[in-house]
Amino acid sequence: MTRAMTAGGWVIRTATRDDVPAVVALLADDPLGAAREDPADLQTYAAAYDRVAADPGQHLVVAERDGRVVGTLQLSVIPGLSRRGATRSVIEGVRVANGERGSGLGTELIMWAIEESRRAGCSLVQLTSDASRTDARRFYERLGFEASHVGFKLPLHP
Repeated sequence: MTRAMTAGGWVIRTATRDDVPAVVALLADDPLGAAREDPADLQTYAAAYDRVAADPGQHLVVAERDGRVVGTLQLSVIPGLSRRGATRSVIEGVRVANGERGSGLGTELIMWAIEESRRAGCSLVQLTSDASRTDARRFYERLGFEASHVGFKLPLHP
């Protein structure tokens, strides 16, 4: 189990099935998430958690303070052939509880993901952020990420 105490007093640890409601609540706690998440459908999220937990390339973590989940992210480690057989990681679903925003927790979560990517032998860490999230873009750029590509999505079902 991944477990790290941060300088800010949070514990970053592997999410458990019991954390699913708290993670879903974080995912739904903004205008974009509110439109695409359904915290009442915990059965669907529990099944998704089981798929994530069964895949050794997936790392779903939560940040906890005083026994309460206050942040989350998912790190996917992907081996590949491009870039001379490079392994890369993708950071997804980064969320920090409203009361913890601006506290440094987001930075702690991203730094954890970068270090975990290094331990996994990744040569590249990538992430996407919705174009409407201008504060998030500034945050990631401040941490050294570059907006180097244009992303595309194709919804396969409603």
